[in-house]
Amino acid sequence: MTLQGLPAEAAGIVLAAGKGSRMRGYEGNKTLLPLVPVAGPFEGHRPLLLEVLENLPPGPKGIVVHHRQEDIRRATRGLSVHYIFQSEMNGTGGALLAARSFLETAATDDVLITMGDVPLIRPATYRKILRELSRHPFAVLAFEPRDKAAYGVLELEGESVARITEWKYWRNYPQERRDALRFCNAGVYGAKRVVLLQSLDELAARPHTVEKERDGAWTVIREYFLTDLVEILRGAGRSVGFAVAEEDEVMGVDTPEALARAQNLYARRR
Repeated sequence: MTLQGLPAEAAGIVLAAGKGSRMRGYEGNKTLLPLVPVAGPFEGHRPLLLEVLENLPPGPKGIVVHHRQEDIRRATRGLSVHYIFQSEMNGTGGALLAARSFLETAATDDVLITMGDVPLIRPATYRKILRELSRHPFAVLAFEPRDKAAYGVLELEGESVARITEWKYWRNYPQERRDALRFCNAGVYGAKRVVLLQSLDELAARPHTVEKERDGAWTVIREYFLTDLVEILRGAGRSVGFAVAEEDEVMGVDTPEALARAQNLYARRR
């Protein structure tokens, strides 16, 4: 343990498999987009993914890959990382299920699950998630937005998360109940490794049917959601904590406009 009572290491799983269909005009893996643009917004230095990897605490790191996976491998050549192939694009929960063997061999008590297109999360914020794991076996990174828009929200019971509720459900709540929902889900999580492994079979038994556009056609696919872990763990009598980040920290880079904003924020931070 460190002097601050945090673990010396934590395993990190970085989700970097998706194509990023909303990044108009770019066909590569969006986690390799630059934070320091040079010849236009899509060319430059400091890929998003490398910033994420550097900001994670020490420990074994697994990168979930699929789209343009060879580009990911080239960009991270020389780094001590494991590559986890997600054979089917079946959601964030599917990415975690693909990482089972990595989790089984990672010699750490704690795990952080983050995304390769959310590069502005500071090391101190990841440490805040790990602090929650001293009290809870699972923790959610949250933020308090200026506008809740269509984000998933955290419904709390005291200092624990009771559930993560998607917008299509909470938008129908009475106004007073909607106003009481302060925190939104950033899509980044921490977990005790053993507890997480124990939950994977139940996660695998909970596919969702989702209609998505693939290659210009709408198709029905089965996806798995990381957010289901909250319900799974609560059903097993375990508590779920949360840590709070700044809204700009957890912005995802999924459109050209978001990329420009992230590049601007990164330049100001430097």
